[in-house]
Amino acid sequence: MNGTAHTLDVDHRTTLLDALRERLGLTGAKKGCDHGQCGACTVLVDGRRANSCLLLAVAQDGTEITTVEGLAGDAGDGELHPLQRAFLDRDAFQCGYCTPGQLCSAVGLLAEAAAGHPSYVTPPDTGSPDGPASPGGPAGLTPAEIRERLSGNLCRCGAYPRIVEAVADTAAEAAR
Repeated sequence: MNGTAHTLDVDHRTTLLDALRERLGLTGAKKGCDHGQCGACTVLVDGRRANSCLLLAVAQDGTEITTVEGLAGDAGDGELHPLQRAFLDRDAFQCGYCTPGQLCSAVGLLAEAAAGHPSYVTPPDTGSPDGPASPGGPAGLTPAEIRERLSGNLCRCGAYPRIVEAVADTAAEAAR
């Protein structure tokens, strides 16, 4: 979990979200709908985004879980993750309830795009026949691409335009 191994004795019905929040005190991931529909509980499991309210904790044995609390921890110097900085710079949140899930999902989408994984809106002729496109994604992470890739994360405040701008800023910075 965020680079630290944890051993927990949990009931086999305990969700990853409940284990994170109630057993480990990692309250960044939020319980929104508890049905996998809002994305407030999004975390990274082995680098892939996942709704932690739908995952059983016991099934995550041996996986690397990254929560919003662990995003800035990569450098160990107290610096924010580039996406966290971009969210602040773009004022990409209002109440902040969805922000941890939005951030984890955005980290996942940047990795997916860099690996050349297309989204629903990626044009079929994008990329090269020899493999995935260059870092930045097969469609260059246009606003439409970012919106589609973040469509599983809801924001009741409607901060979507600023969230898209923050993700685009981070993708552009990473491409430099």
